[in-house]
Amino acid sequence: MEYALHEVLEVQEMTAFKTLCLTKSKTMKALVSDPKLKEIMQQDVDITTRQLQEFASILSNAKQE
Repeated sequence: MEYALHEVLEVQEMTAFKTLCLTKSKTMKALVSDPKLKEIMQQDVDITTRQLQEFASILSNAKQE
């Protein structure tokens, strides 16, 4: 699929933001003592990791064309 330049840039921006969120969640999770909050943060880590994989796939396909 062919993407316009602004679409690729938006995905790159979202990737940068989600990477920052992932780093923060992983770091803060180590400091949290509440088990429920840790579980929520782990869910966030899992979801964000999947999203970043999807973004990587989109960007990879965009650069091949």
